[in-house]
Amino acid sequence: MDYNEVLQRARERIGPKCKVCPECNGLGCGNTMPGPGSKAPGNGANDNWRAWRRWSLNMDTIAPNTPVDASLALCREAGVQPSHILAMQGPFSEEMDTAMLRAVSAKWLVTKDGGEAGGFAAKVAAARKAGANVLVIGRPKQREGKSFSQVLDSLECRFGFRFAQSVKIVGIGPGSRDAMTQEARRAIEEADCLIGARRMLDAAARGGQKTYAAIAPQEIADFIHAHCEYRQSAVVMSGDTGFFSGTRKLLPLLSDCEVSVLPGLSSLSYLCARLQTSYEDVHVVSLHGRAHDITADVRAHARVFALVGGENDVNGLCRTLAENGLGTVTVSVGEQLSYEDETITTGMAEELQSKAFAPLSAVLIENDHPDAIVTHGLPDEAFLRGAGEGGVVPMTKSEVRAVALSKLRLTERAVCYDIGAGTGSVAIEMALQAKHGHVYAVERRDDAVELLKKNQAAFHVENLTVVSGTAPEACRDLPAPTHVFIGGSAGNLRDILSMLLAKNPHARIVATAVSLESIAELTACMKDFAFTEAEAVSVQIARGKKAGPYHLMTGQNPVYIFTMQSEEKP
Repeated sequence: MDYNEVLQRARERIGPKCKVCPECNGLGCGNTMPGPGSKAPGNGANDNWRAWRRWSLNMDTIAPNTPVDASLALCREAGVQPSHILAMQGPFSEEMDTAMLRAVSAKWLVTKDGGEAGGFAAKVAAARKAGANVLVIGRPKQREGKSFSQVLDSLECRFGFRFAQSVKIVGIGPGSRDAMTQEARRAIEEADCLIGARRMLDAAARGGQKTYAAIAPQEIADFIHAHCEYRQSAVVMSGDTGFFSGTRKLLPLLSDCEVSVLPGLSSLSYLCARLQTSYEDVHVVSLHGRAHDITADVRAHARVFALVGGENDVNGLCRTLAENGLGTVTVSVGEQLSYEDETITTGMAEELQSKAFAPLSAVLIENDHPDAIVTHGLPDEAFLRGAGEGGVVPMTKSEVRAVALSKLRLTERAVCYDIGAGTGSVAIEMALQAKHGHVYAVERRDDAVELLKKNQAAFHVENLTVVSGTAPEACRDLPAPTHVFIGGSAGNLRDILSMLLAKNPHARIVATAVSLESIAELTACMKDFAFTEAEAVSVQIARGKKAGPYHLMTGQNPVYIFTMQSEEKP
């Protein structure tokens, strides 16, 4: 509209009080118009008008009120006749472009590189068909900028800013999306990049999401640190983040990141829920990618949960249980938990050892008759002693054995030597107590070695190795011990002690002696090797023996028990 139209519209729409004066100074309307007018004395508009006069506003016309035809105007200014102008809105097909070029006998086609949206390929093809040359107006050269990570580095260097990456370690449960928590799903959806084992990524990643397959904690941490453009990453873990996952090793490697740990549904809780049983009394172990003697756990606990995988599969587990006298325990195997093809199989270990199962499975083992004995002290009658050409194999009697074992102070993961093992009575009780450790029974007599192996089989102890030979030579290649029992030294006591302390200066050593010569030698060794703890006790045992209607006490030889150890300095 022109200026007169503006004034007319103003008179119609502002109201009767506005006079549309050439200058809005409050004089024409008598200060009655709201806005520029005023209340009270009525001079506000005039005062404002005088103040506004100090400012000037220069207005000009940007474009005339005519239809927009800049392209046509440029053609006319360039001398192009209207009969030579085709003004149409594209994009067009290759056929139409070809027809237009042929209609005007065009020798040149001038076009910008408009890409697919602008029909550039169709234009070039049409020009080839029409025999026209093509002149392409290229895109302006773009300045090369910095990547996101380079910008962050520049800000950190210049201003000292520190941009911590956000990392969420997410437990995704057994595997299916239905078994994930809402918190886990949200973290996965919001992540710029998803990291984890390929199996986890296939289960959790959304379509088109950036992913990186890795298992080793160090590899995962290195990738996160090398890709700071991913401001929010998510590391997916199978099951629960605190249940045999890589979270424990990964966390220290991400100390410079903002880390959140989101728990998930564990295979233990899921399987027990499917079996409609609780799990507060379940003993938990993992056989997935690690060596573990599960027979000791099954023998000692009513219920044991195990993760199996790799070389330690379900069949091997059941076969081991059957071979060690535990073939009748109940085994429940969970396969593909939470998926549509989920399967749970229950039976005795000896029945399931020949069945096929998935490589990765969860197992609940139930033993109705666990070994409730928690202290040492097996009866002497429980051990085979033999009576071959070499006579009865020596054995440390139950009373002396009980005192010696108490002096040893064994731990569950102890590495033990029984030197001069004889029948293996001490070695077997060591193995039963150190159920997650290992015992090496060293014996030089061949008949005793065979008897020792029979006793091992009778007690089903897998964490015991029989070593045939004379100490210290037979011990040279064995792992360093934490606990040692010396029942016989064959005259090599000092050499044995030197060997033991060379392997572990802080090994705890208990030795027994009956003869005066052995007592004297042990006493001297306690002084010469400068043990910080050195103790000797004498045990006198008398056993009751029936004599007709009476019982008489029969005394046995006194036994001296020596305890030696050099404690670690703090």
